[in-house]
Amino acid sequence: MTESDLDKPVDLQERATVRKGLGQLRREGMTPAVIHNHGKDSVLVMAPEVTLTKVYHAAGKHHPLELKVGSDKYLALIKDAHYNPVRRRIEHIVFQAINRNEKVTAEIPVHLEGDAPAEKLGLMILTQLDHVEVEALPRNLPDELSVDAEKLAELHDAVTVADIKAPEGVVILTDPEHPIARVAETPAQVSEEAEAESEEGAETSEDAGEGNAPEGAEKEAAGNQPNEG
Repeated sequence: MTESDLDKPVDLQERATVRKGLGQLRREGMTPAVIHNHGKDSVLVMAPEVTLTKVYHAAGKHHPLELKVGSDKYLALIKDAHYNPVRRRIEHIVFQAINRNEKVTAEIPVHLEGDAPAEKLGLMILTQLDHVEVEALPRNLPDELSVDAEKLAELHDAVTVADIKAPEGVVILTDPEHPIARVAETPAQVSEEAEAESEEGAETSEDAGEGNAPEGAEKEAAGNQPNEG
C-alpha cells in the first residue's frame, strides 16, 4: 500500500465480539480495533489483518485516514498498535477521530538527510531518536521531517531536535535539546583504545616496580652492612 492509497477510505466492520472472543476473531484472520470519537462512545470495529497491517505500515501515527464504518465516516489518526511479541503480528489498533479544523498531535518520523562526513573517517553514527511529536492541523501534518547529516563530521558531534526545520504551520513539541544522532567510535575502535590503555598501564606499573625497592628491603640491606672500626 502506498501513501496515495491512503487517500481512499479504509472499510471497517462493526464488531460485537470483545474480550475472550477476540482470540477466535484473530484466528479467523480479523484484527480488532477501536475508534475513540471526541468524547462520544467508542466504536468497536474490525478489519482483515492484512488490510490493517498494510494501513499501519503506510500511515504510521502521522497520516490522517478516512475510516468508513457502514454509512458513517471518520477522519482519524492511528494512536497505538499492539503487536504480539511472539508472532510479530498486529493484534489491536486504536484510532483517534480528529476534526479537520482542529490542531492535533502526531508522531512524525525523522531521518538524516545526506551523508555524514564522520562515516568517511571510519566513525559510527548512533541514532537516538527516530520520531518527534508535533502539533498541527491535519492537512499540515508532514509525512516525515529531516535533519542535515553534514553536521556530523567529527567524534562527539551531534544533531538535536533544534536542528530540524519544521514546515510552516507545524510546531515541534519534543524537547529541542533531545539528541537525534551523534558520532561515536566503532566497537572495534573502542576495543583497540582499551587494549592500548591496558598495555600502557601495565608498562607504567612495571617501571614503577623496577625503580622503587620496598622500604623494608632497604632497611634490611642497611642493617646487614658490616661495622667499620
